[in-house]
Amino acid sequence: MNAPPLSPLGEFVRQHDPDRFLCALFAPAEQREALFALLAYNHELARAREAASQPMLALIRLQWWREVVENAAAGRPARQHEVAAPLAGMVASGQLAPADLLAMADAREAETEEAIPSTGAFQAYLRGSAGGVALAAGRLLGAAGPALAGLQQAGALYGLAGVLRSTAALARQGRCLLPEDALAAAGLTPHAVMADPALAAPVLANLAAEGLRQHPGLAGLPAAARAAGLPLVLARRDLRRLAAGRPVPAARGLGDRLAVTWAGLLGRL
Repeated sequence: MNAPPLSPLGEFVRQHDPDRFLCALFAPAEQREALFALLAYNHELARAREAASQPMLALIRLQWWREVVENAAAGRPARQHEVAAPLAGMVASGQLAPADLLAMADAREAETEEAIPSTGAFQAYLRGSAGGVALAAGRLLGAAGPALAGLQQAGALYGLAGVLRSTAALARQGRCLLPEDALAAAGLTPHAVMADPALAAPVLANLAAEGLRQHPGLAGLPAAARAAGLPLVLARRDLRRLAAGRPVPAARGLGDRLAVTWAGLLGRL
């Protein structure tokens, strides 16, 4: 039997966020479209700084998305946009919590700053951005209590792996999201990393090793919310590579996809 065709929103997520798309396939079918809306919204927030020629324009983009959420929560008409319209519908129906979505937008403001000054600020950015995605996904899928905190930590680890493996790509854009204090301990600055990303290899390895020492509490995660925690599987695989000084493949290989599938079927997070 052929699988049902993906919705336009599902296709959008499959194209722009293939990692989380794979994980979302393990969510209950009736909640998958709302999960796709959340992931598409996160992609739009993530590209706010990438697509802007200057930080102020990125802040304007983030504010536009805040207004999409606020308008939906207030019952005002949705803006006509391939992501904004379905997102507004999910907010209006109560499937996605406005507070979670607004917090995700707030966290992305760190990307508009010249640098992230400290490891503490870096961790807060990860908890609010990628961690916020996992938190909102978990709430959508029925997680509660300590499981939500565990999901946010798991999401932050996925965000950590993403920042570390994207260091060279960010440098080509004239950006560096590594914390200044960690760089300074290695005798580096964000500008030095932007000029030569290879210099940051020891910092990447140290941050990856620190991430591997974290163990999010997901023991009480309901089976229906498993999809929200599955990115942790990929995060751990990436962090192990980075801690060992090995490159992370640009595209997911069979081993990564099988690891997610195995965890999704058996619930071993």
